Amino acid sequence: RIELCGAKSCILPVLFSVMLLDTTSVLGELGWKTYPINGWDAITEMDEHNRPIHTFQVCNVMEPTKQWLRSNWIPRQAAQKIYVELRFTLQTFNLFYHETEEVHNINSIHAVHQIDTIAADESFTQMDLGRSHFEAEHRGARGGAHEQKGLLLAFQDIGACICPFTLRNLASFPDTVPRGDSSSLVEVRGACIDHAEERDTPKLFCGADGDWLVPLGRCVCSMGFEEVDGACVACHPGFYKAFAGNIKCSKCPPHSFSFSEGSAVCRCEAGFYRADKDPPTMACTRPPSPPRNLMFNLNDSFLMLEWSPPSDSGGRRDLTYNVLCKRCGPEPDQCHICEEELRFLPRPLGLTNGTVTVTDFSAHANYTFEIESLNGVSDLSSFPRPVAIITVSTDQGGEY
Repeated sequence: RIELCGAKSCILPVLFSVMLLDTTSVLGELGWKTYPINGWDAITEMDEHNRPIHTFQVCNVMEPTKQWLRSNWIPRQAAQKIYVELRFTLQTFNLFYHETEEVHNINSIHAVHQIDTIAADESFTQMDLGRSHFEAEHRGARGGAHEQKGLLLAFQDIGACICPFTLRNLASFPDTVPRGDSSSLVEVRGACIDHAEERDTPKLFCGADGDWLVPLGRCVCSMGFEEVDGACVACHPGFYKAFAGNIKCSKCPPHSFSFSEGSAVCRCEAGFYRADKDPPTMACTRPPSPPRNLMFNLNDSFLMLEWSPPSDSGGRRDLTYNVLCKRCGPEPDQCHICEEELRFLPRPLGLTNGTVTVTDFSAHANYTFEIESLNGVSDLSSFPRPVAIITVSTDQGGEY
């Protein structure tokens, strides 16, 4: 945007000012001239108030000839001082003016007078065009007394191209000015976008012609977020993502749920559990039901207990059994633990098969055996352990 203001007095505040040119009020093309013809490019956008924003850009660093842009003839009217307000990007350029009485015969650029060499400290990009405030540097340039009927402005490019702000591999890269040497590249480290994290350090290289080159590294979406159209979006309720990476959110495993967005893990339903070593991708499980079909076979030297697996394993494969023993007298309150008195083959705890052999038992005694079924989440449940119970009298013999 360029504004030219003429004033009859230089005392501030400025009195009797008149707007000579405001490019935001010009509909259609400005019709400004470029030298050479294929130098500056004209781009027109609209701001949030539907006013035109006329932009000229140039990036011909490989050309030995400087690129010129020249305005149309601007009538001076009654102005004695001319003020120019510019909005520009990270470009360095010379600003010139030329006064003339005539509209015609102003094709030459050799009679212009330099006002200043201008370089910006900050930049604005096409992403900012719709905003009410530009992230751009404002600078006023003032000429001397003016006596001709009109003037023109000229701009000479002496700067470098800009590699514009961009997003690559879920990383953002800022506006970057390349080196003047066309053979060297500027290495730029990217910053991961929101809800993303580095997998490998994201880098791009800014070329002298304003193009980004050689993308390296990447960012990936964090736990609870998935990539959608170049952004990391939270997983919907009922879905989760347990690990960082460019994978999609998954539906919660069986017997689990998530009520909030961005869940990294799904919570188990009541009565179901997840062991410490269970991955978050695994379904929630529960303790098994009791063993079935418990029976014994007794002779003079050993007692064999056998049973069938429970009807419900709880959804797990790490099923084991414990054998608990009580020896009871004639009265119910005369029972005591008897595992240390007996010998269990292969062992009394952590059995993986449905059989155990018992030796060293006493004659004429009553033994009560409890066969307990367990899995990896049995310790997490507050419910009573599932057991099958059988009482054996050593006076008996045979299979029962």
